[in-house]
Amino acid sequence: MTAPFRFPRFFVTSPAPCPYLPDRQERKVFTELTGPHANELNDALGRIGFRRSQGVAYRPSCAGCTACVSVRVVTDEFVPNATQRKLLKRLGDIEVTACKAWATDEQFQLLRRYLGTRHPGGGMAGMDEDDYADMIEHSPVNSVIVEYREPSVGGVQGALIGACLTDRQADGLSMVYSFFAADDAARPGFGNFIIMDHILRARDAGLPYVYLGYWVKGSPRMEYKTRYRPLEVLGPAGWRRLEDADLVTKAARVAALV
Repeated sequence: MTAPFRFPRFFVTSPAPCPYLPDRQERKVFTELTGPHANELNDALGRIGFRRSQGVAYRPSCAGCTACVSVRVVTDEFVPNATQRKLLKRLGDIEVTACKAWATDEQFQLLRRYLGTRHPGGGMAGMDEDDYADMIEHSPVNSVIVEYREPSVGGVQGALIGACLTDRQADGLSMVYSFFAADDAARPGFGNFIIMDHILRARDAGLPYVYLGYWVKGSPRMEYKTRYRPLEVLGPAGWRRLEDADLVTKAARVAALV
């Protein structure tokens, strides 16, 4: 039997400050996604915890730290809780379209607005139009950008208020990067809505998972990912269900014993 693609070459980045946990260093292992079998390679790597960024697949490989854990939602068992049902109902008028992965100025301006609200001074704050086009358009795999708009009025398309660059893998949807009008007080919870929309879309398409990237226990920025159950986490023995006990930090366990 011949493998559909040659075993890739992997590389390791130099250590850099961790963006999630203080006083720690991050390091990544990565490989290029090129050639006619990039989709298959991306699918295979996605199942073992890799993420895509443009033409590269990467995963954390930090010395002495395993805090970053790959997570995915089991779509056919997901049942929105009361808060999530209210959100879906409240934002039910949003018009959603899966578009060709093509960058537009409207998307870029929304991204700049999102970064200014949620991540001022972050690593993406200096992105220009060309950088954004590279992020959206330079995909060697099956990708779309899902747009979320205000309702059309009189045949005129509504304003863009959310978007997500999404890869369709063999076993699910991988949410590469999402952004939205985070400063719009009239549409609170929009990021949660985008995730749930992907879960429901994947389920309708018969895809078993939605990949949410990495969850970092102890990082407030990553807590939202644990709201979508059942959630599977990738460990040394493979994928397993996240349990409530997994959410308790070591410091909290120690405090409970005092």
